[in-house]
This record gives sequence, structure tokens and C-alpha cells, in this order.
Amino acid sequence: MGLRDGAYGYECGGDPLGITAAAVVLVDGNGLIQYWSRQAQHLLGHAPADVVGRPVTSLLTSADDLAAVQSGGLAQRVGNGWEGVVVACHRAGHRVELAVRVCPLDTDRDVGWLAAACGVDAARAWELDRAVLRGLLEESPVGIAVLDTELRWQWVNRVLADMEGLPVGVQEDAATGPVTPPAQAPVPSVVDWQARQVLMSGRVPLAFEQVPSAPDETGPHHEAHLRLRSSFPLRNPEGKTLGVCHTAVDFTGQDRARERLALVNEAGQRIGTTLDLKRTVQELAEVLVPQVADFVAIDLLDRVLSVYELTAGPGDRGTLVRVAHRSAHQDLPEVIVPLGHPADYPARSPQRRCLATGRPVHDPVLDTSTAWLAEDPARYGKFLEIGIHSHLTAPLRARGVTMGVVTLLRWANPNPFDEDELLLVEELVARAAMCVDNARRFAREHHAALALQTSLLPPNLPDHIAVDVAYRYLPADAEAGVGGDWFDVIPLSGARVALVVGDVFGHGIHAAASMGRLRAAVQTLADLDLPPDELLARLDDLVLRLADEAEASTEGPLVVGATCVYGIYDPISRKFCVARAGHPSPAIAHLREPVEFPDIPAGPPLGLGGLPFESTEIEVEDGSVLAFYTDGLVEASDRDVDVGFERLCFALAHPDRPLDEICNTMVRTLLPDRPQDDVAFLVARAHALSPDRVASWEIPADPAAVQQARRDTARQLAAWGLDDAAFTTELIVSELVTNAINHAYGPIHLRLIHERALICEVSDASNTSPHLRRARSTDEGGRGLFLVAQVAQRWGTRYTDTGKTIWAEQQLPSARGTESLGH
Repeated sequence: MGLRDGAYGYECGGDPLGITAAAVVLVDGNGLIQYWSRQAQHLLGHAPADVVGRPVTSLLTSADDLAAVQSGGLAQRVGNGWEGVVVACHRAGHRVELAVRVCPLDTDRDVGWLAAACGVDAARAWELDRAVLRGLLEESPVGIAVLDTELRWQWVNRVLADMEGLPVGVQEDAATGPVTPPAQAPVPSVVDWQARQVLMSGRVPLAFEQVPSAPDETGPHHEAHLRLRSSFPLRNPEGKTLGVCHTAVDFTGQDRARERLALVNEAGQRIGTTLDLKRTVQELAEVLVPQVADFVAIDLLDRVLSVYELTAGPGDRGTLVRVAHRSAHQDLPEVIVPLGHPADYPARSPQRRCLATGRPVHDPVLDTSTAWLAEDPARYGKFLEIGIHSHLTAPLRARGVTMGVVTLLRWANPNPFDEDELLLVEELVARAAMCVDNARRFAREHHAALALQTSLLPPNLPDHIAVDVAYRYLPADAEAGVGGDWFDVIPLSGARVALVVGDVFGHGIHAAASMGRLRAAVQTLADLDLPPDELLARLDDLVLRLADEAEASTEGPLVVGATCVYGIYDPISRKFCVARAGHPSPAIAHLREPVEFPDIPAGPPLGLGGLPFESTEIEVEDGSVLAFYTDGLVEASDRDVDVGFERLCFALAHPDRPLDEICNTMVRTLLPDRPQDDVAFLVARAHALSPDRVASWEIPADPAAVQQARRDTARQLAAWGLDDAAFTTELIVSELVTNAINHAYGPIHLRLIHERALICEVSDASNTSPHLRRARSTDEGGRGLFLVAQVAQRWGTRYTDTGKTIWAEQQLPSARGTESLGH
């Protein structure tokens, strides 16, 4: 490294335009090439025999470039020559951009010139190296010096010369450039010690040095110098030690900066530990007092505490609410604004000015900054009594929105807030503001997700003759986010009822939206009267399609899977048919036996595809309680899942209690704290329909049997006291039985069910479904189902293992339809 070479007195590495490294070309006064070096051949591909004697312009894309460089028009002057950029033609045919240095062989006569060339990239890299070294030696705050092996000054930069107070000999460059101290100038002892360590051991030692102040340095803020020093050997390419390089950095005045940096680091760890807005501002107050101020108050605009969206701009409109405060004086919290109450600052107070401008208010004149305190002596009088002397107000502002103000006061700390502390407070408040805004946005998103999920759940479960129901839904805590738990009670034909509980994987709005889609799908499939295993198979197909949509979506996964349990209870047969897809088995609380978890094939979670589901049929005693739940009820991080099932059994131990009381017991027993996952559970007390509310007949496959079916129907309605419904019911029975005789086969059964509605069912062994159509005027038939649809409230078809059942339902007057239903 030649410290005295080059335009600036030093170089970094070899000059790519140096005579030993560059491509050298000698051109005579006529512009003909006389010499072509090996590097030139390597750079452009032309052999010397191919180019010597040719005009140099034949190798350039434009002869104007060469003329401009020769004349200095496109170049910068270097000594007697010029440097610039030309574009040459490579032997392979492509263009090569070259950095060239041109030097005339005789400045008085035009006898030719010498050119050195290299690739532009190499020239630019070398120039960057020179700029880095120049910046390090001349513009950085690092003091650098070179000593020879005899430990005598050889070279120092201006920073170190000023730091050591060295007498300057001959200055070689600008005021900040390298200088040469006299050889006899004394070397400080710490520099001498480090240099000797390097020469003897080759180690690179580090040392801190505290230098006492000079006699002429005075002032109230004067302090000793603190420096970090280091030395390392300088060696030539053969490894011979040429001397020692010494560096020094002065940290004088940086102690307070380090303390502030440590405080900023502490704030980064302590502020924003949760997504709770009020906890976040309290953490800011704990960082500021007493490290920065003796008192801090944090006031937020009332709309920040709501779930509404904020608009960018000043926040001078709105009511400030005290959210957090902290004081080094134990008595002050009794006289300041209570938490949660409005903070009514005067119009000319720093807080109102800060809100209006969105900038901090830092008044160096103390009587100006504290005058607003005297306007409300009842509230702030004690501040004045203890000697408030410095005041600082900063806006709590993030993403262009002012959300509140932070007020800092000093009385115990004798120093007023200075500009450095203003920057520190702005940094801390800005960090806290981002955390507050994140917490506010999270709360808003959580509220939106919870509102979406709540709107997708059933607002009220329908009353049904087969079951009494109660339920609870408990969303997870705010940090976990809402989940995709849902439940439903769906009336089915034949006085049956479907009970369903499901759980979508994941949390957030996507999980809630997916839950809504699955719940709607279950209701649609339930209307088709599908058995539980087949319904889950159809639902599994839907989840697979949703997963495929999610993979193609740029919005992230909408659903990745779900679990579900679906059961159908028939109050006539007292049979409960249930299937589950990766979901916990429902519990059955018997009246005289322990709580049972029936062995129902688990089935895979929804979304795996390709695996079957199986149904299990269970006989249920009248008055027993069926309990459906999601895994959040029995699973918790602080206990084993078996403990959860034991507590569930305890909560269901007395099924004769009111269902709401059972639900409350389940919450108290299994969920003492706010759950980490959503919890949904549904309890249903099963009721059997009294046999005298059901009548059935087997109908011969003979058209003459239709008249007998009408007479049997009329007698049964008279027995139930439903003579007013006889005409309509006989019409329905006549049409359904006639259709079965004419278009189906096998045994035909007629059943009447009297619950809150009057249900007529005709079953046969055929799987062919009838279709409603409007008959033409010339048709002799085809009007039966059309008539049934006109007189019945609802009608439909459900398929069974032995055929199908066509049913029609008529709504009865509530007084007549609900009395003595035989619970």
C-alpha cells in the first residue's frame, strides 16, 4: 500500500489503468497502431499481427469518441493527459465499454500518443475503493496514524492530530487531509504500548482510555475524554512488517447517548408486549418515569378507544380520555385526572396545540410552558407547589393519524428538557404509537371477526317437540382470535331433529367465514334428509373444494379443514343416529346410569377426502340429555384431556336439572378462565312422542284402498280433535297413496303424526322421486303433487334403506297443536 502515491496521497490496491496492469496501445501521429500489448489482446481478442499498422479508429464504434478523448472534450484531465470512456469492437463482434487514459508522447509535436485501457467495471470498482479509503481517512471520526518499526510518526490524519494535539509539519492536502507530524513528536504512552504489543506478538489489542480534561477546558458540562484505541501490523506482500497502524475513536459526550440508546432498547422490549391497548400505554408510562420525566400522563382521543376507523389528519377535534399516568410523587395520582375520565385541557394548553399541529410542544421558556397549569388550580395546583419547571408534550401519532398526547413534567430532575431529550421522547412515543395503533387495529379486526362469527351463528334455536335445547358460545381471548366453532338445531321431516356441532381449523375472519359456509352447507344437506354418514361425506367434498380455492387464492387459506359431529334424533322410535368427522364423541347423560360417551367411529377430519364415515344408532331414554361440544371445552394447556372429560361428566351428572343450569355448571367447572380456544356446546333433552300421537296403516297396492285410507284418516283426525283439518288431510292422503299405488311398488305405508304440526307420510319400496309439475289442460293426470303443494305448508321426499317416504306437513293452530303432546 503506497500511502504517498496517487492523486490524494494514497491508493487502495493497484490502479487498473497503471502501465503494468492495463492494456497498452501505442499510436503514431497518423493514428496507426504501432504497439499492441498482451493485455490488449486479452481485452479485445485481437492479436498484435491483426491490428498493428491499422488505424486505431477501426477498432472503435465511433471515431468521434477517440477525438473527444484526445482533445479532452469527453474526459477529465490527469497530468498531461486525459481519462475518459470509449466503446470498442471485440473480435467476437460485441461491444466493449473501456476506460482509457491517453498520454501524448510529445506535447510540442504531434508524434503520437500512448493509451492505457481497462474494462469500465474495473475502473469504477477501483474508484470506489479510492473513495472508501478517502472517506475513512479524511471524513470519518476515526483517528488513524502510521508508525514505523522504530515507533516514530510517519503519517496521521487530521482527526488523530487534533485528538492528540500533535504539532503539524507539512500539510499534504486539504484541511481535513493527511498531515505529517515532526519525527521527534512524542508518541502517547498508550499508543506506544499498543504498538509494541503488535510488533512483539502480532496481536490486535483493544483498550479503553480515559483522558483527564485539559487545564483550559472549562464549563458546567465539561467531562473527561473517553477513547477506544486499537493497533494492528502493516505488512508488505511478502509478509515483512513495515510498521503499525493505530486507530482511535473519541467517545467523549457519548455516555448520555449510550444511556438513551439503552433506554430505547429497553422500550423496544417492554412496550407492546401484548395487543391490549391500555396495557401498551401503561408500559410507555413505566419506561418514561423516572428515567426521563418525573410525571407522565397519556391521553387518547375517545374515538381511538372505539372500534371505528380513524382518518388521517390532526386530532384537535375530539375528547381526550386519560388512559395512563405515572408519577415519581406518591400523592399526585390523587389530584390528577382519574383513569377513564375526560382530560379537559384549556384551549391554549400545549396539549391542544400538540393535537392541532401533530408536532411536539417544547417551550424553553418555563413560565410559558407551565402557565396552563395555573388555569385549573383545583386540579393542577399541587404540580405548581412542588416546583414544576420543565414541560414537554408529544403527539401519539402513527400512520398519519394523531391518536392522543403524552405530557411529561419535571421537578425533581433539575435539568430542563433539551433537544436531545426531545428526540428521545419522540422516538419512544413513536414506538409506543405504532404498538397502540396495532393494538387498536387488532381490537377492531377482532371485533369485526367476532361480529361476523356471531352473525353467522343461529340467533335463536327453534322450539321442537323432540328436544329442549340450551347452548353456550364463548369466543377465545383477543390474542388468539375468534375461531370457527358452530352449532345448530335443524328440524327435519317426521318430527325428527338434527343436532350438529363443528369446529373449523384456525382463527380469524377466514375461519369465521369458512364456518358460515359450512353451516349453510349442513343446513342445505339436512333439508335433503341425508343420513349422517352421507351428509358428512358430502360436507367433506365441499371442504376439499374450499381448500382447492384457497390454494389458488392470493388472500391466504380460507379453510384448511374442520371437524364435525352430526346426529338425528327420532322422537317416535327414540333412536339417535350419529356420525362424526374427527370430532369428540357426544356425551349422553342417562337418568339412572352414569354419563356415557358412546363408541362412535371417529372418522377423518373434513378435508382429508377418500375415507368413509360410519353412523351409529343409539336408543335414547326419554328425558336423557345429549351433550355436543368442541374440543376447547375439555382441552386446556394446564390439564390433561382426561381431566376435562371427568369434569364434563360431573357437570352432566344430574340431567334432570334445567338445561341452562347444566350449561352454567359446565362453564364454571371446565372454563374457570377465559378460554384459549373458542368453545361451543349444545345440550338437548330428548323427548319421546307418545304412541297415541302416531297412527299408521299398511295400504294394499289396489286403487280401491284409497277410499279406505281416507276413511281411516278421517276417524283418526276425529279422535285427535282435528276435524277442521279432515278435508285437506284426506286430499293429501288420497293423492299420495294414489301416486304410490300407480307409480311405485312393494309395501305401502301410511303414517299420521300429530305434534305441533300434522304430518302425513306415505312410504313405498321405490327409489323413484316424484316431481312437481303443472299439468296441461288436456292431461288426465299429473295434478296430484301440485294440489299437495298448494294445501300443505311443506312437503318433500326422504330416502331410506328400503325405499322412500313422501311427506306433507300442515300447520295447526298453536293452542290445539301443543296441548297434551305426550312428553
